[in-house]
Amino acid sequence: MAVVETYAGYGPIQAQRFSPYADNGGSIVAIAGEDFAVIGSDTRLTVGYAINTREQNKLFRLSDKTVLGSCGCWCDVLTLTRVLNARMMMYNHEHQKVMGTQAVAQLLSTMLYYKRFFPYYVSNILAGLDENGKGAVYHYDPVGHYERNYYYAGGASSALLQPFLDNQVGLKNMENVTKEIISLEKAVAVVKDAFISAAEREIHTGDAIMINIIDKNGIREEKFALRKD
Repeated sequence: MAVVETYAGYGPIQAQRFSPYADNGGSIVAIAGEDFAVIGSDTRLTVGYAINTREQNKLFRLSDKTVLGSCGCWCDVLTLTRVLNARMMMYNHEHQKVMGTQAVAQLLSTMLYYKRFFPYYVSNILAGLDENGKGAVYHYDPVGHYERNYYYAGGASSALLQPFLDNQVGLKNMENVTKEIISLEKAVAVVKDAFISAAEREIHTGDAIMINIIDKNGIREEKFALRKD
């Protein structure tokens, strides 16, 4: 609500403003390896300085090889994931097979682009195994442009998390370092360290980390506690 002007004999005229979006916080980190992918999110759901819940998982299992991490406006997250699950179910019934990670990545891009004039206020990272069994991570902008890489961060703490990943996973701005394929143990440790650091400096990230580890055997879930203040 903003004061526009003062009219003679009357009080100030106030402009009424409404935004259909809300930012409910949350952060996501994903790392892909040779034959695995790790994706993690925090469990804090906020509105401004208030905490709605400390136990909200932001990872959505789409199949045995694909997990979507989504945060931002929570009502948009729920709508997007519900429609995405419905589209994947339709594909399953029509083709009698589960949609692969690369196909899901393209489908999600198409769905986001379809809403480009009133986009979902959501940060999305898709992680899984591709058709060759290699780890894959896809990062999206709000209108559907996406890119595949082997590590990404998104959400409220992305400005803190991405430089950390660039250094620890991408080995950027480092001298006399030999680049090698990251192991599963190191990937999980980096995800935990990244969230521990972010929780110290960003109020919309905290409480706990939910980590999904995707490999040829399926999806394993781990939970790691963070600070709660």
